[in-house]
Amino acid sequence: MNLKKIADELVAGCREGRAKANLDKLYADDAISVEATDAMGMGRETAGRDGIRGKHEWWEGAHDVSGASVSEPFMHGDDRFAVIFEVQGTVKESGDSFDMREVAIYHVADGKIVREEFFY
Repeated sequence: MNLKKIADELVAGCREGRAKANLDKLYADDAISVEATDAMGMGRETAGRDGIRGKHEWWEGAHDVSGASVSEPFMHGDDRFAVIFEVQGTVKESGDSFDMREVAIYHVADGKIVREEFFY
């Protein structure tokens, strides 16, 4: 897959509820995911596709999402793209509502996402 197809499929998967299913298709086995802060108490960096899948499972288990939007991808050269996520919901444990906005930068090599970085 080329960069634009990867970016478009990532956005479509997020919009259609296929983000976790897209991990095998779009991500390298050894991809790295980097958060802006250590929100989960497990460090900012997660290594490997299975680790990233675990982050998705943690998010789904800890939050009820009531609304979300995903921008079109912003292309950058031939190896990166960015996406803006906006999410509204509730933290299951506390009942606290949240309204978040984040920018995600995706780095691509050899037809797979090798690094994602979240800014919020």
